[in-house]
Amino acid sequence: MTPEQNDLLCRVEGDAPMGTLMRQHWIPACMIEEVAEPDGTPLRVRLLGENMVVFRDSEGKVGALDELCPHRRASLVFGRNEECGLRCLYHGWKFDVNGNVVDMSSEPDGSHMHSKMKTRAFPVIENSGFVWVWMGDPDNVAEFNAPNWSTAAEGKISIMKIHGACNWAQILEGAIDSSHSSSLHSSNMPAATDVSGSTATETAWLRPSADKSPRIEVEKTPFGFRYAAIRKPLVDADKQDYVRTTLFIAPFTAVIPSNDQYHLSQLLIPVDDENTYFYWIAWSEDPEKGITQDAWRKFCGAEVGKDVEPVTYKKVRNYENGYLQDRAAMKAGDFTGIYGIPCQDMAMWESMGKIADRSEDNLGTSDKAIFTFRTQMYRAAQAVAKGEPAIGTAGDVLPQSKLISFQGMVPKGEDWKERNISAEEQALRDSASASKTAATEPAE
Repeated sequence: MTPEQNDLLCRVEGDAPMGTLMRQHWIPACMIEEVAEPDGTPLRVRLLGENMVVFRDSEGKVGALDELCPHRRASLVFGRNEECGLRCLYHGWKFDVNGNVVDMSSEPDGSHMHSKMKTRAFPVIENSGFVWVWMGDPDNVAEFNAPNWSTAAEGKISIMKIHGACNWAQILEGAIDSSHSSSLHSSNMPAATDVSGSTATETAWLRPSADKSPRIEVEKTPFGFRYAAIRKPLVDADKQDYVRTTLFIAPFTAVIPSNDQYHLSQLLIPVDDENTYFYWIAWSEDPEKGITQDAWRKFCGAEVGKDVEPVTYKKVRNYENGYLQDRAAMKAGDFTGIYGIPCQDMAMWESMGKIADRSEDNLGTSDKAIFTFRTQMYRAAQAVAKGEPAIGTAGDVLPQSKLISFQGMVPKGEDWKERNISAEEQALRDSASASKTAATEPAE
């Protein structure tokens, strides 16, 4: 990619086409737990280079307002959250969750400024552990498309959050890169002959394959694409393949292969051009399975107050301190010497620089998904710049709740594309195939 192409793919601030594309989707602003308390501490949130303040009022309603008070531009993050409104400390102006001015203590009785003044309020939805905001056209708010973990059993959603000090695209490319897990995460995902699929323990995910060079096959879809990483299993390699499928749901969601205890979804949310929030969701539809929030964060090495800072979720193990890499542990057999799968990833992603220079890349056969992501999203950004709808918003929009990955053994010769396909997606696939056939048939 040229530097100009790279910028189009990566940059989200201001009127950048990729940011415009993302504003046509609902965006997770924070976890519900971060603003769980009515009249609790307001939360500063930065998305796509814009700052907002998220708070829960006295009645339990969540609001997301422009961070700066429209009076003299002081931050509302420091405001008093009380009596169904957020009051600016500077002059006492108070705003409800819809951005209406409900009090102007610095103005005289009878002032008409109340009726003329309002601050920007972003539409808000609480769903599946997150507060989602709409940053696009307020007169054209899209219907919310609930994520696949919205189908989880009650209490079976666990979320890890960590700050990434680099651009969103290189983090997302890591999330959809199945081949790296066989090397970078090999100590956390060791091969084992006594399992037939990914099997979770308290400290590792066992795999039935030691193949570090998977064959990658990609299928484009209306929501983005899915691909399969096809590996040789340790047992009966002449009869079966070990297949792991990953879904990219444009513009910032990855659904990676599950294990025997829980499903795995990821959100890679741009804070601005050079910072990203990485959310990793472990969830289960089975009330007897899953992993607790505390256990999940411990497994990931992302415990709040221990591995990541409260509020900012910045890492204790970071680029400046070399991720506290333990060379003695490496000599003893640990592949990376870095604790936790997310920090192992961050060490790679952040070492590329704030915005990776893709003009210097040398892609191989294992990078087919990366190539597909770059070309697909680059063209999607070009389309938005021309005034066309964002990817995943036009035509037949599939319900994300129906989308799931697959991992397991597949007999030799069987098509992996038929695994875990919803009826809705199959209907679209059949319709597209019929249209393609009709278009190529000669006229009578």
